[in-house]
Amino acid sequence: MRFGIVILPQDPWRVARRKWLGAERYGFDHAFAYDHLSWRSLADEPWNATVPTLTAAAAVTERISLGTFVSSPNFRHPVPFAKEIATVDDVSNGRFLLGIGSGGTGFDATVLGQPEYTPRQRHERFAEFVTDLDLLLRGEESETTAGISFTGDWYTARNARMVKPAAVDSTRSRVPFLIAANGSRGLGLVSRFGQGWVTTGQDGAQGELWWSSVRDLSERLEDAALAAGRDPATIDRYLSLDSGGTYSLQSINAFDDAVGRAAELGFTDVISHWPREHGSYAGDEAVLDTVADALHRFE
Repeated sequence: MRFGIVILPQDPWRVARRKWLGAERYGFDHAFAYDHLSWRSLADEPWNATVPTLTAAAAVTERISLGTFVSSPNFRHPVPFAKEIATVDDVSNGRFLLGIGSGGTGFDATVLGQPEYTPRQRHERFAEFVTDLDLLLRGEESETTAGISFTGDWYTARNARMVKPAAVDSTRSRVPFLIAANGSRGLGLVSRFGQGWVTTGQDGAQGELWWSSVRDLSERLEDAALAAGRDPATIDRYLSLDSGGTYSLQSINAFDDAVGRAAELGFTDVISHWPREHGSYAGDEAVLDTVADALHRFE
């Protein structure tokens, strides 16, 4: 089991720096930032840009993987975004994980003046976004052109110049994609492009109903992978522990229970949220000290 922590991009860097360094010191395997322009009940609170935050985190840490949880096409075009991601990956020496989803229907979805898309439209846009990012982040420019080009229903690029992938080993062609999906079409994208799968379980479900939904979704991932001719064991499984109506870091007992249940369902990675003083994910940072001592028990 690997352990992740989400650090919301709300603090000035002099405060946030301590948390990103703390995530590495505590022994977490990966640390993430939400990739939104604002978020739900925190829309009126400070909210910093994600990519600069992760770049700063990459510059001050050495071991921990860093990523988005999750990015979406709601306010991004694949060409500039791919170059930003490739640059952060270079700064981190290949420690970047690209969490990516289809995009919700909140503030981010309409802030640029776009209409409210249907679920089908959001998926079609997402599929094109993922396909384009895969091409761009591989950095495989044609020998006969000066860049990478594509034309789709949602995105167009003409001779885009890209940053080459961080050369951390010969088997790594681009940053890993952790694709968030619960529907059958999204799980198909996971099977095609994902090094990992991210789920928050069924929206609105809590308690045992939520855990039941997580089990069902995990089984659906296996079916989708097999249908695509892929071994399900080659897809890492990431579960957000704080999505079922409880907060995993409210106590060490809550954390142990959630991690144990995720392990029983075959998840390889679990993600909690750094405790906040109030509101969403409210908790005591002292719990992190206890949790850090317990992480090795699940290895």
